[in-house]
Formats: sequence, C-alpha cells, structure tokens
Amino acid sequence: MSLDKSIFGILPDGTEVESYILKNTGGMTAQIITYGCRIVKLLVPDKRGNFGDVVLGHDKLEDYLAQGDVFGAVVGRFANRIGGAEFTIDGKRYALTANNGRNSLHSAPGGIQDRVWRLKCSNHDDDAPSATFSYCSKDGECGFPGNLDITVTYSLSTDNALIIEYTAKTDHETPVNLTNHSYFNISGNAKKDILSQELQINADYITAVGPDLIPTGELLPVAGTAYDFNKPKTIGQDIRANDSLLKSFGGYDHNFVLKGGDGMKKAGELYDQVSGRVMSVFTDMPGIQVYTANGITVDTGKGGIKYRSHHAICLETQFFPDSMHHENFPYQNLKPGEKYEHTTIYKFTVR
Repeated sequence: MSLDKSIFGILPDGTEVESYILKNTGGMTAQIITYGCRIVKLLVPDKRGNFGDVVLGHDKLEDYLAQGDVFGAVVGRFANRIGGAEFTIDGKRYALTANNGRNSLHSAPGGIQDRVWRLKCSNHDDDAPSATFSYCSKDGECGFPGNLDITVTYSLSTDNALIIEYTAKTDHETPVNLTNHSYFNISGNAKKDILSQELQINADYITAVGPDLIPTGELLPVAGTAYDFNKPKTIGQDIRANDSLLKSFGGYDHNFVLKGGDGMKKAGELYDQVSGRVMSVFTDMPGIQVYTANGITVDTGKGGIKYRSHHAICLETQFFPDSMHHENFPYQNLKPGEKYEHTTIYKFTVR
C-alpha cells in the first residue's frame, strides 16, 4: 500500500534514473525504473507464503546499458521484428536500423527501451497502488515519423495481479506495437532453467516464419506439433523436437495467434510445481510472443547470478511481428486523432 521513490543510478550524461517501488497490502512488490520504464523486481509469494523475485534483471544501472539489453523494458516503437528494416506510408519509405540481420528488432538501437521516462502521476492512497510513466518519442526517432506520446501505467491489484496499461497518440501516421519484455522465472530461482515449468497457451495457430523469423503471412495450425500448448505441458517437453526453427534458434521464439477475439481474454498460464506459483496472462492483444531466452549469456544478473539459455521465458502480448507488411494480420498503423491502447495482466496465484 505504498509507492517509494529513490535514485537507481546516473547515466553517463548525468541524467538521474529514478526507481519507484509499488507494494500492495498483501506484500506483492514491483520495482520500476525510469530507464526504459523497466520492471526490475517483482516479488510474489509461493505456496508456503515465501516471497520470491520472478523476473530477471540486474542490480546496477550500468548493466542495463549494454547493447540489446531489454530486461523488463517497454520496447518499441514497434516491438518484435520489421522485415527489411523499412516500411512505407503514403508512398514514402522509412528506413530503420537493421539490427537483426537485415531486419529491425524492437526498433533498436535507441528505442523507447533505451530512453528515460518520467513519472506522470501515481496513486498510493489505497490498497492497489499504481504509477503512470510517460515518454514522447520525437518525430524521426529511430526512423519513425510523427511525435508519439506514450503512457504506461503499472498497477498492483489486491489479488496479486500486475496490470499494465498502454496508451499512445501521434501527430502523424506511424507504426506502433508496445509490449513489456520481462524475463520470467516464476520459481523465484533464476539459477534454475524453466524447462520443467508447465505452459498453456490458448492458440490454435502460430504465424509461419522464415529462417530469419520474419512472418510469411501464413498461419500454421499447432495441432500435432511442438507448438501445441492448448493443454498444459512442460516447456522442455518438445523444445528439442525435430523442427528446423527450434533447432536453429535453440528454443521457442514464435508468435501465437490467440483465441478469443478482440476483447480481453486469457492468453495462457505458466505453472511451477515446486514453488506452486501460477502466472495467468490476460490481454486484449491478438498475439503473444513466446521466447524461451535461447542462447543468452549474461554474467551480471541480480545477486551475481549468471543467466544462461532457458533460465527464463518471455510472454510478450502484442500485434503480430512485421504486421505492417501483411494485410491479413489484425493491425493498423496509428493515425492522428486515434488512440492506441491495450491492457495486459499478469496475475499470480498458487496451487
């Protein structure tokens, strides 16, 4: 039932990065820093009532400044991949930085994950504290047109849900696709991999991709494949299946097409048998990127832990990758006078 402010660190240019800690009446705690609007800590109880940190990250600001680091960040302007690192609006071509082969990934470098946000407002007078952060992405930033005003609100509910609400407005048509890139390990022990944790995803299709993970435009049924999570199964059950992409990338990095239409729906559930923690994911977005932290090598994890492949899973609710290049995908660029908004909920229970 509080919101505590402190200084997390200072950037090389002298800019202070602030830290805000939200805590509900049950003790669930979220720490947010203004660099990238990042979740750097999320404490939730296990079945014995012991609190554990269920997101990966770093202890020091300096470690978040490493190129490509997106731990806990709000990423964009356009999360995930844009084929060819370019797009066209009204016949005009806009070029982005190719940072993932010939493609753009998370609009980096210099995306909103690498910018300092500011606290716009907060509510810490009731049992469910919240904090709203804002950032204005200027016209031309990372190659995107238009001034984009973004807000992200983090709230903790009384029943241990982390609620993330995104809004954006623009003065020029521009692609927008915002998500949070937290790396979850709900065991509370980031030294362990997540392969024994059970995952369930409410999706009958994934977006088919080529070897560079750019969608072809086709939707592939998951039935009978390693990508079928309609019934809960351990993440490790099929991660080494005889599938070209799973082999090439060392695990899952795929967009699942969620069932349930345009409104709020349950996207899926993650369960750790040892701790008893359950994380249920709800969203009004059409897709969820499942990424099993393939091939990561980080020696500066919290508490000196070295993070390695499959020590976390990202469940990123979003529009489909490369949406602006596929008319059959449920997506439209944001235009002046319109409002981009969506909500994602990570709710924690035990069993």
